[in-house]
Amino acid sequence: MYLHEIRHVRLYKGRLVLEVILKMVSARSLDGELVSCFRNLTVSSGGGRGQAETGGDMPTLSGWKDLPMELLMRIISVVGDDRIVVVASGVCTGWRDALGWGVTNLSLSWCQQNMNNLTISFAHEFTKLQVLTLRQIKPQLEDSAVEAVANYCYDLRELDLSRSFRLSDRSLYALANGCPRLTKLNISGCSSFSDSALIYLSCHCRNLKCLNLCGCVKAATDESLQAIARNCAHMQSLNLGWCENVTDEGVTSLASGCPDLRALDLCGCVLITDESVIALASGCPHLRSLGLYYCQNITDRAMYSLANSCVKSKRGRWGAVRSSSSKDIDGLANLNISQCTALTPPAVQAVCDSFPSLHTCPERHSLIISGCLSLTSVHCACGLQRHRAEGTLQPTSHAY
Repeated sequence: MYLHEIRHVRLYKGRLVLEVILKMVSARSLDGELVSCFRNLTVSSGGGRGQAETGGDMPTLSGWKDLPMELLMRIISVVGDDRIVVVASGVCTGWRDALGWGVTNLSLSWCQQNMNNLTISFAHEFTKLQVLTLRQIKPQLEDSAVEAVANYCYDLRELDLSRSFRLSDRSLYALANGCPRLTKLNISGCSSFSDSALIYLSCHCRNLKCLNLCGCVKAATDESLQAIARNCAHMQSLNLGWCENVTDEGVTSLASGCPDLRALDLCGCVLITDESVIALASGCPHLRSLGLYYCQNITDRAMYSLANSCVKSKRGRWGAVRSSSSKDIDGLANLNISQCTALTPPAVQAVCDSFPSLHTCPERHSLIISGCLSLTSVHCACGLQRHRAEGTLQPTSHAY
């Protein structure tokens, strides 16, 4: 359903909206009380059928303006289709106000045309939004839409603007001033943002815990990472994939300023060296996921620092924790070292042995070593037992 279809639907206002919702509700497994209450709003008889503008018949609906707001919100939540939310907000003032106060999570990713205008038109209605997804297949959003969101959605906590190629620094400045409670922001692919705008954002949105900067080459610099380290001490997840200007200086700042970091993606950050990994190993005790794909300056020294670091599993080696769930195990659970061709089997095996949640077996693949032909002898606990059973294990010696 695109914008021109939404305009068409609004011609029928509440009657057609209720009819659409009724069909969707009927298709789901709901309790009888909800279905019965909803169906009581529909009155259908041989002589009381209205004519749609297209000439077809549709049931006459009565009482839709008096629909209890609690029931409206319950129906909307059950339907689970954000297109219906947008349409329903245009039925009448009562519905608009109810949805504006009751809807906290909204996605417009379904909108393939005129997302910018749609966002501007609804921003002043949905002032209680906490989660907003504006992910796009093709670029539509402009600064004016983000500014509208920032002006009205003060309580916004999570925002997805990924692939918004048309946005400029105006958007980040607007979010910094209008949405200080942001905890999660995805601006991956927004290649026009500068590091000065990101620095400004970090100074005003100090509650950020999850930030996706993948492909933001101009925004993700050592200077902006240092600002994040100073201002966003609660950062837990940071994606710096393919931010080729990032160096050890920026990463080491993160390691010292964001001790609660759980996931860091440095894939394609070709300038970093062992110093970055060593700093993370000593400064981020809660680190669970680390992406080093194509970081070809990484050597065995970095791997041994991980194996001996404070993020090492406190439970000992894999043999003592095989029955524990991954949530109960400390230490790295995901490590991507694909195309890190300088690494040797002993160093990588040392890391694998130190962290029980790292797996090379196909069923639980979390130690990614694609493109490293020299590392084919590295095995996790599962793989080790399989190879022992098959008698194909080749001994690997390492000291750390």
